[in-house]
Amino acid sequence: MIEAGKPQANPSKMSSLSPKAIIHQKYGDKAFYQVEEVQVTPQNECPGLVITQKAPPCLYRCTLHLPETTVVSDTFKKKKEAEQSAAEKAIEKLGLRQKEYNPTKQEAWDDLAGRVAFLFANEFLSFPNPLSNHFRAALRRDGHFNGFVPVSVIAVYDAKTTSICKFINPAAEMNSLLVMSLVSRAAAKLSDLVIVSDDQLSVQRRNLYSPEIISSINHEASLLESIPLDVILIPVSCEKAVEPLKLNISATGYYLDVIAHALSLPGASDIIISRTIGKASSEMRIYSSTPKRLFENLSEPQTKQASHVEGSLNIRATYFAGQEIHGDAILASIGYTWKSPDLSHEAISLCSYYRNFVSKIPSGPYKVSRDAMLAAQLPLAFTTKSNWRGSFPRDILSAFCRYHHLSEPVFSTQSSMLDSSVNLPGSRKKLKATELSKKEKSELGIAAAPTGAISCNIKIYSKNQELLLECSPQESYRKQTDAVQSVALKVLRWLDIYFEKPDLSAEELGLLAKKFDIQFTQNFFKGFSLCHSVHRSGTTITQASDTTLNNVEGLNSGVTPANGCLACISYTVSLLGEGDGTKEYIESCEEFEFEVGNQAVLPHLEAAVEKMAVGQSAYFTVELPLSELILAASGDSAKTLSLLSPRSCKLEYCVTLLQVTEPLEDRMEQALFSPPLSKQRVEFAVCQIRQSSAVSLVDFGCGSGSLLDSLLSYPTSLEKIAGVDLSHRGLAKAAKLVHSKLNSLLDPNEPTSEMKSAALYYGNITEFDPQLHGFDIATCLEVIEHMEEEEACLFGNVVLSLFAPKILIVSTPNYEYNVILQGCTPRGQEDDPDEKNQGQATKFRNHDHKFEWTRAQFQHWASELAVKHNYSVEFSGVGGAADEEPGFASQIAIFRRGEESVSSMECGSEYVQIWKWSREDQPVGVS
Repeated sequence: MIEAGKPQANPSKMSSLSPKAIIHQKYGDKAFYQVEEVQVTPQNECPGLVITQKAPPCLYRCTLHLPETTVVSDTFKKKKEAEQSAAEKAIEKLGLRQKEYNPTKQEAWDDLAGRVAFLFANEFLSFPNPLSNHFRAALRRDGHFNGFVPVSVIAVYDAKTTSICKFINPAAEMNSLLVMSLVSRAAAKLSDLVIVSDDQLSVQRRNLYSPEIISSINHEASLLESIPLDVILIPVSCEKAVEPLKLNISATGYYLDVIAHALSLPGASDIIISRTIGKASSEMRIYSSTPKRLFENLSEPQTKQASHVEGSLNIRATYFAGQEIHGDAILASIGYTWKSPDLSHEAISLCSYYRNFVSKIPSGPYKVSRDAMLAAQLPLAFTTKSNWRGSFPRDILSAFCRYHHLSEPVFSTQSSMLDSSVNLPGSRKKLKATELSKKEKSELGIAAAPTGAISCNIKIYSKNQELLLECSPQESYRKQTDAVQSVALKVLRWLDIYFEKPDLSAEELGLLAKKFDIQFTQNFFKGFSLCHSVHRSGTTITQASDTTLNNVEGLNSGVTPANGCLACISYTVSLLGEGDGTKEYIESCEEFEFEVGNQAVLPHLEAAVEKMAVGQSAYFTVELPLSELILAASGDSAKTLSLLSPRSCKLEYCVTLLQVTEPLEDRMEQALFSPPLSKQRVEFAVCQIRQSSAVSLVDFGCGSGSLLDSLLSYPTSLEKIAGVDLSHRGLAKAAKLVHSKLNSLLDPNEPTSEMKSAALYYGNITEFDPQLHGFDIATCLEVIEHMEEEEACLFGNVVLSLFAPKILIVSTPNYEYNVILQGCTPRGQEDDPDEKNQGQATKFRNHDHKFEWTRAQFQHWASELAVKHNYSVEFSGVGGAADEEPGFASQIAIFRRGEESVSSMECGSEYVQIWKWSREDQPVGVS
């Protein structure tokens, strides 16, 4: 855990105003920007623009008209850039360069008083901004409230006032109540200009506005229509349910008075307004009563907080708003914006309330982006190609920070240069595609290999720039987008665990953070102090092994999903009342696609789909998850809430498997090879095994057991087989497949197999386990390319020096063959948007391949290993031909151990045995 120290500056935070903002400060609506489209010709002066024979890009030039002058910008690809350029030129021409504002406390008090005086000047009413619209609406208030502007409105909607206040008391930047107190004190000194209410919560201009101004405002009101507005009431008591309300905003009144009446408050001046919730463009805010005693205690500039506050803390509203809320509160989306003088408004239903609530869960923004509260789950790994669905991790993390009122996450990337001569563990030389000559690359259509490995770290700060956490992963990537998205996903997954496990101690959380390469400060707990007390209803389903399908309908087509496939399903989720059979529809989707094996859907749903074949339908029930997820998914949240309260319910899923799309690599191979290349690899290995007369075999990276299953379909001399993999899901499938096949071969009268034992292990094949030492034959088919190159070199050394099989068979893709394979892929189908301007480089065959070697690279790797460890090696392959370019599609190396004896190895790691089978343990006659 990082020691909490002084607040750290956020490098991404801009410390000065933009050129347009400086111009607006000086001229307001008197500055007029005129943008025109420019025809691109070779004579255009546009630095950095390269003229090609393609259709020219659209360029823009901006003319800025000011009272004193007119300036014209350079040409740019974006309108905003042209506008900023024009503003920058005007600033230089008129000498308006912004000076750093750093007043003394007394100067800040004087500036604050001057700002309040300006706000109540005649000309301010004509300024087109949200605050001036509040001033105009205040002049339409009835009775003695007429003309009184709530201090809370000035504190929330005038950024300059807040900026001045923080020089009086730095705590004002994050405390609107303190800003309100300081504004009231400044206004009290302007007794000749304004009147401060007795409770100091509103201010009125002393001299009336001119009859012309009042007449204009009344005329505006006559053109307005009353607004029926749907809002949400959040009671202070957590025992009471959140409920919808309907408000009627009068055209001649002030909408804050209507909200105050709904909260049983005297008027708008008694309301405190929260920051915006969710999107920056949204006007969704929490409205609640101002805690009077707290407001009075804050009148002293040095006071940061009060120890005694009237009224109870509204936990749900406080969590939602990211600031203390007391008493009942209303969530509403209404207010004035910069875009239009009209009142902006949007209805908020219970469903939208709970969707915003779910967005505060780390995986929530992903669920919302997929519109699947009860199906989607944040995937296990970021896949840059076609298999990722929904918002990207970086956007999800940014949305999560926004909903928790944190600063935008700060991403820092580092690139380290790689040299082919660098010594690596288990290898004399790092092998890269740069070993090919430029001519060879040109002939094969291969772009230059990356010259560096990119890593990325993240820092997350609070709004006042206190560091909450930092993630500095050890992994590096070839592309910057992979590095950024992967580290964002890592942080989100750690946060998800924190949200799901409220009983996790700080020590346990620290150990978990270490696994995720995360460090956090004590400020982290302060930033998320309420999450566990709010998200407490329901259970988190993490185990799905007991998912039982009911009433499976449809014929078994034989097409079932496997890891890496894209499964497309239709599903419906209903709330099922136990006992009375009441059923209420909650969520459905006609076509929902996800990557199998990447945990992109909830565990029980993926477990069910894996048991189905294309065309089949089934249903199953599960325990209720978090109630917020159910209510966020339900179209009629009020009715759903009434069903959840008095009775015991479960969720019923009805699922149909519509389609299974094989991974890109499999699709390409199946398009060109019959039988498929994957089957040819297995048949090649089986042939070698049968010829070797081997008695024992270990398959490194056995996956779902396709090789082990195929071996049992032929008579061999094998008596002992084993498999090792790092996928629990793959091992579970392999155990089921191999166990069934072995038992089917047990015929006491006519034995068809000599097999005596079999076992599957969970373990890393770059680590040695003496249990698997000295097997007759070892296989490793299409595995090493899923490692980093350093790990592939390490594996080669470990397997030949420590495991020491008599024969080792290794296969891996031939990168040079990709130009043929990818010729059958529709252009653009698998394009990475980040590579549009990087040329048409030949791509790897699958998104999770870390490297793919040419024939020269693979043979260099294998030959060095063979010499080093006293093995001979021969090369072969499947798909294509050795004597025709570009060789085999899958290249294979067969290592054979020399005559030297191999000593027994006793030390090393110990793999976890997942499954074991022994002929002696099977009952006689099993079939």
